[in-house]
Amino acid sequence: MSEPAERADVNLTGKNQPYILRLFITGASLHSVRAVSNIKHICETHIPGRYSLEIIDVHQQKELAKSAQLIALPLLIKDSPWPERRLIGDLSDTEKVLKGLGIIG
Repeated sequence: MSEPAERADVNLTGKNQPYILRLFITGASLHSVRAVSNIKHICETHIPGRYSLEIIDVHQQKELAKSAQLIALPLLIKDSPWPERRLIGDLSDTEKVLKGLGIIG
């Protein structure tokens, strides 16, 4: 019964919540560089000031990579707002990324 009270202030639609994103990459590979550039551009264009982006190089942070249960790279994980979403690739299709993150319908 205490769980609903703890989550009562959570906006499940995500309209006002900041987007918490983690991008898993493999060093400075071409796909990784593109993915970083693309997601930064998308975030600054569509949700400026409303996101946190952590870039994780799986070669340097192996434990984080293991805990995220990666299936392919580059991989973007949206941790918040709920539900979690995962997008694979260089994130070059802006509309697909926006839909995948739930920013647009």
